[in-house]
Amino acid sequence: MTQTQTPRRRIGLVIIDLQNDFLAPEGAYARGNTVSPEALLLPERVAPVAQAVKQHQGLVAASLFTLWPDTQGQPMISPHLLARRPFLRAGDFAPGSWGQANVDAIAPWVDVSVCKVAYSAFFNTQLDWVLRRAGIDTVVVCGILTNGGVASTVRDAHMRDYRTVVLSDGCATFSDTAHQAALTDMTSVAEVMTCAQFLATL
Repeated sequence: MTQTQTPRRRIGLVIIDLQNDFLAPEGAYARGNTVSPEALLLPERVAPVAQAVKQHQGLVAASLFTLWPDTQGQPMISPHLLARRPFLRAGDFAPGSWGQANVDAIAPWVDVSVCKVAYSAFFNTQLDWVLRRAGIDTVVVCGILTNGGVASTVRDAHMRDYRTVVLSDGCATFSDTAHQAALTDMTSVAEVMTCAQFLATL
């Protein structure tokens, strides 16, 4: 590499929680009538981005929200989540289950999935280890919810010195007001762009 050349960035696309139990008609959140209509549009929007990242030798990682069973087989749900989502029951988001899995539209493009128990895909997971082993220096985040898992993951990526990008139309939450507010807040730690704008940078 000559003095005038700059090293090529290695991109890691991190897809937050696009899982059957969140989005599928037979999933837990549909049963609880708690599905964001905007979130249902994300898999088809994100899949071409994942495919393009892989074509450019990047890594596609997905976080899987997981409810681990206790010794009696009941899901270990934090009290604040259970208060907000009382419909959750045994088997929902269980490790290795259909409900915990990535939705079909993105599953073929995912290189590695990490189980998570809180908002951030970095908290108590192996995501950082995987990204660093793969030589990733740029983390592109999408998924659900914009003001939850996405925002927490973006801030954790920033704290770990990754160049961080948020796909504005690649994430969603339950209201446009909350979505836009979260995106505005994340501009302090990340670049915010549409999926089309990001694809153009590749």
